[in-house]
Amino acid sequence: MSKDLIIVESPAKIKTITKFLGPGYRVEASMGHVRDLPQKHLGVDEEHGFIPHYEIIPGKAKIVQKLRAAAKEAGIVYLAPDPDREGEAIAWHVAELIRDANPNLKRIWFNEITARAVREALAHPTDLRRPLFDSQQARRILDRLVGYKISPLLWAKVQRGLSAGRVQSVALRLIVDRERERQAFVPEEYWDFTLHLATDPPVVAKLWRIDGHKAQIPNAEAAAALRKRIDGLPAEVAAVQEKERARHPKPPFITSTLQQEASTRLGFSAKRTMTIAQRLYEGVELGEGGTQALITYMRTDSVRIATEAQEAARDFIAETFGQAFLPETARRYKTKGSAQDAHEAIRPVNVRLTPELVQPHLPAEQFKLYRLIWQRFVASQMASARFWDTTAIFATGPAQWRAKGERLIFPGFLTIWPQHSEEALLPELQPGQVIPVARIHEEQKFTQPPARFTEASLVRKLEELGIGRPSTYATIISTLVDRNYVVLEDKAFVPTELGCTVSDLLVEHFSRLMDPGFTAALETNLDRIAEGQTTLQEVLTRFAQDFYPTLEAARERMTAVKAGVDTGMVCPQCSQGSLVMRFGKNGPFLGCSTYPSCTFTSEYRRTEQGSIELVPHTEAQDLGPCPACQEGRLTVKKTRHGGRFVACSRYPDCRFTAALSTGVACPEAGCDGELVEKTTRGGKTFYACNRYPQCTYALWDQPAPGPCPSCGFPILVRKRSKASSFLACPAKDCGWREK
Repeated sequence: MSKDLIIVESPAKIKTITKFLGPGYRVEASMGHVRDLPQKHLGVDEEHGFIPHYEIIPGKAKIVQKLRAAAKEAGIVYLAPDPDREGEAIAWHVAELIRDANPNLKRIWFNEITARAVREALAHPTDLRRPLFDSQQARRILDRLVGYKISPLLWAKVQRGLSAGRVQSVALRLIVDRERERQAFVPEEYWDFTLHLATDPPVVAKLWRIDGHKAQIPNAEAAAALRKRIDGLPAEVAAVQEKERARHPKPPFITSTLQQEASTRLGFSAKRTMTIAQRLYEGVELGEGGTQALITYMRTDSVRIATEAQEAARDFIAETFGQAFLPETARRYKTKGSAQDAHEAIRPVNVRLTPELVQPHLPAEQFKLYRLIWQRFVASQMASARFWDTTAIFATGPAQWRAKGERLIFPGFLTIWPQHSEEALLPELQPGQVIPVARIHEEQKFTQPPARFTEASLVRKLEELGIGRPSTYATIISTLVDRNYVVLEDKAFVPTELGCTVSDLLVEHFSRLMDPGFTAALETNLDRIAEGQTTLQEVLTRFAQDFYPTLEAARERMTAVKAGVDTGMVCPQCSQGSLVMRFGKNGPFLGCSTYPSCTFTSEYRRTEQGSIELVPHTEAQDLGPCPACQEGRLTVKKTRHGGRFVACSRYPDCRFTAALSTGVACPEAGCDGELVEKTTRGGKTFYACNRYPQCTYALWDQPAPGPCPSCGFPILVRKRSKASSFLACPAKDCGWREK
C-alpha cells in the first residue's frame, strides 16, 4: 500500500511532523520556493496581461526531481507549505511541477505544528486557493517591474549596484525625510524647574503654572526673575486628587509588534527575530520530549486566539496565580480592518511549556524570544493591573508645582509582563499642609528635534501607514543597510549621502510611487485580490498606466550624478572649478569638478543644519604617513555599515587599511596587544584585541585608560545613559562608576 506524501517548506518540519504521524506518511521538503521569475531578465509579458514566465530556481532541479519521484509513488499528495501567500505560491508551483506525476493533489495548512493541528488539517483538506496565489503573484510582478525598470536607471545615473524597491524606496524616503526634519529643526531655549520637598518619601514636583498661567521660562533672565520671587518660601499643598486607574494588557503578538518588542527589550534586529521565531515554529529538540514546535505561525497580522488556546491559558492562570488574576470574561482583541484574520496571533503552542521548563534545551536567543512570546500571551489573558493615582498641587508664592504618584493596588498582568513606571510613590498629603522646601533645582534645556527611526519605530511607522506587510519588514531594512543607503548609529538609522541622493532623485521623478499613501493603496489592492474582489490583471494594468509614462520621462530628465553632485562651493585649490560630491567605494568625498586638471579632494562633514563644510586637514583625524607607500596620509574612513577603519589617503593607488586603535592596552593577563574598534555585520560597534585569534578579549563598551580606582582592573569603559555619560569598571564583581 502506497504512503501518502506531505510536502512542507522546510526540512526542519520533517522531523517534527514525522514524530507524531508515524510510518503511514512520507514527509518531504521543497526547501522554500522551487520556481520564480528568471534571474537575468524581466520574465513578465507586459504586452499580454503581465503573464509571468517562471523557471526552476538554479540549484533546485534535484529537489524537484525528488518531489516528482515521491509523488509518483504516493497515494495522495498533501501540499503543506506555510499558511500565507508565500506558502500558497510555493504550493502552487510545486503542484504545477508534479501534477503530471500525481494529479491527486490536496492543500492543507495549519497554524501550529502539533499532532492535533496536523491531523485536523489532513481530515479536512482543501483545494489550492487561486486568489491567494494571484495576490502573491501580483506583489512579485509589481516588485519585479519596479526593481528591473528603475534599478538600471540608478546604475546609469548614480552608481552601479544600486537598487530601487516598491516598498524599500518609500521606507528610505521616511528615513531621509526625518533627517531633513532634524536638520531644519531650530532648538529653542527653555528652563526646567523642579521642587524638592522635605518629606518622607521625598517629593519631586515639576513647575506647572506661574501666576495662574502655563509655566514658560524662555531664558536665564526669566529664570532668575522667577527664582527671586520664590526663594525662601515654603510649599503649601494646594490640592490633592486621588482616583483608581486600571492598566490593561496588550494583545498577543503579531509579526510587527513582535519585531518591535524584540528590538526594544532584547536588542534583536527584525531579521534576527524572524529567523529565531522560524526555528521555534518548526520545532526544536527538548531532550526526552523529542522535537516539538513551541510557537504558532509567526507571520500574521491577526490578534485572534483559538478558543481552546484561550481556555488553556485561563486554566493555567487560575492554577498558577489564582482566580483573582483572571478577568470575569475571556479577553478578545479586535484585529485591525486591513489585517488578514486567517491566522491566529503568535502564541505558545502549549502554555504549560513555561520558559523555565524549556530553558535547559534552548540556545539563549531562542529562550529569550520564546519567553517574550509566552509572557505576552499569558499576560494578554490576565486581569488588569489596578493603581491608586495621586496628583498633588503645591504653591510657593506665584508658582504652582505638580507631582504625580501611583500606588499599586493589584498587579494583575504586570506579574508576568513588568513595565517601568516614571511615577513615584507620594506620601499622605492634606490640602493646606505647609511643607519645608529642601531645594529648588533649575536647569537650562533646549527643545529636541524629532528622533531618528530605530528598527522598532520604523516598523511601527510602516505598519501605521499600511506600507508593506510585517513579513517583509526584515528584508526591507536589511536591503537599506546592504545598499549603503543607511547606517546604524546608536541603534538609529542615519541616511548616507548616497541614500539621500537616491531618495531625492526618486521623489523628484517618481513622486507617486514614492508616496506612502499610494504604496498603502497598492497593499489594499493586493488584499482585494486575495479576497477575490479584483484581479491581478486589473491591478497591474492600473499601475502600469501611470508607471510607464513616468519611467520614460525619468529616463530623459533624471540628472546624472555619476560625475558628482554639485555642492555650489568653489574649489579652494584652483578657484576655477566647483566642489562636487562623488561616491567612492569607501564613501563620499569632495573633489574639484575640473579633475584631472585640478586634483583637489577633501573629506567633509554635515552640520546639524545639513550644510556642508570642509574638514581641515589637521582635523581629518590624520594619523601620520602611510607605512605602505610613505606618500599618503592615514585617515579615518567609514564602512558601509557605519564602522570606522584607517586607510591611506591615496586610495585606490594605495590600498593600505588597518583597524582603528583606541590607544588602550588589552587587559588580558600576559597579552601585549591593544584594543581596536570593530563593527558587526549589523553595524554594531565593539572593541577587541588586535592579536585575535591569539587573544579573544572583547567588549561592547568603548574602553578608556585605567586602572579602576576601586578594584584595580587595568581598564575602564565609557557608558552613556539618557541623562549622562560616565566611566565604569568592566569587571563583573566591581560596581565602580563615576560621571
